[in-house]
Amino acid sequence: MRPRTAWQAMARRPVAFLASGWPWRSTAYLLSGVLVGAAAVAVLAAGLVAGVVLLVVLVGVAPLLGVVLSATAVAAVERRRLRLVDLDPAPDPHRAPDGPGLRAWAATRLTEQATWRELGFALLSAAALWWLDLLVLAFSFGLPALCFASTDGATWPWTVFGALVLLASPWTVTAWAGARAALVRVLLAPRDQELGAALQEVRASRSRLVDAFDAERVRIERDLHDGAQQHLISLGMTLGLLELDLPPDSPLRLQLAQAQQQLGSAHRELRGLIRGLNPPVLADHGLAAAVREQASRFPLPVTVDLDLPARLPRQLELHLYYLLSEALTNIARHSGARTAAVHGRHRADLLVLEVTDDGRGGADPALGSGLTGLADRLAAVDGRLRVSSPPGGPTLLHVEVPCRFE
Repeated sequence: MRPRTAWQAMARRPVAFLASGWPWRSTAYLLSGVLVGAAAVAVLAAGLVAGVVLLVVLVGVAPLLGVVLSATAVAAVERRRLRLVDLDPAPDPHRAPDGPGLRAWAATRLTEQATWRELGFALLSAAALWWLDLLVLAFSFGLPALCFASTDGATWPWTVFGALVLLASPWTVTAWAGARAALVRVLLAPRDQELGAALQEVRASRSRLVDAFDAERVRIERDLHDGAQQHLISLGMTLGLLELDLPPDSPLRLQLAQAQQQLGSAHRELRGLIRGLNPPVLADHGLAAAVREQASRFPLPVTVDLDLPARLPRQLELHLYYLLSEALTNIARHSGARTAAVHGRHRADLLVLEVTDDGRGGADPALGSGLTGLADRLAAVDGRLRVSSPPGGPTLLHVEVPCRFE
């Protein structure tokens, strides 16, 4: 596998490492680090001196702010130089300015945490890093040159020492270049920023998937209501008309009556399915009323105690309704409970829901009990699920969802 960093290149066989361009890239990285560090010292020192001198006349704030903002330029150069010894690009942590012009750019940068972290790096680079670059280069190449220049019959051990140092210089330079690059990435392009962006995208995609699933539920409910249910009604009317046309003593009347009974049972099941997919009471009266209406049709007694100060946002209501529906369905299928309860309150911008049952307990997400699906649905709305389900019961599902009422 092709190495991506200087340290990875050092792990290769010596011949392969020496034949690669990594020692030269590392040397260029340290040489350019000396130049950038020296320039940073000059700029920062000039800005600090000007700011302190002019501060007495209340105009020194501008040079000091210039020092802070100049650190972003130093950091931008460092992120570009990093590609010499770290092939993975370092993302720019800054956001776009809030408006056009230099003033908006400066105001945005001064309010960002990344700017102040870059200032700290610029001060560290000016105070120490470029000196260490220079020291490593001087040891790796300057010291051997001095040993060779002072060679005579009595100082041949220094010649041997200089040769050994020179032979080791590719590893010495590359090792420090790798360490310096790792420090730069930690300070100027931390992995947690990249991971945070990736996690945000995962969370957003998961939310989109859940929303799409809910939208598909609504579409299916509409198609069943306007399509299959109307066909069943039409079929029932047709069977009723056929029954009227038959003689009173016709043996087909009994068969038509049985068909109408089966059709009525299928119609009732379809109505129940439609009501569960997108209950009208949820849209008309909110979450609490919808959960109470569902509990009234549940095969075991369910106590509902939901006290919400106002209607929830539509999407959040859908998420929580389906979550509570799935939780109650899990109780009916797996718990062996005799009773269940749903409790909910709003506390300090947090909606807290609890679903309990007196079943056998032992609920475990790893066993496919349906808890994984509940956790995934909650994650889509930044919620959290905690489960207490000791063997023998009872089982408690504790749900917390960020929610602010206007």
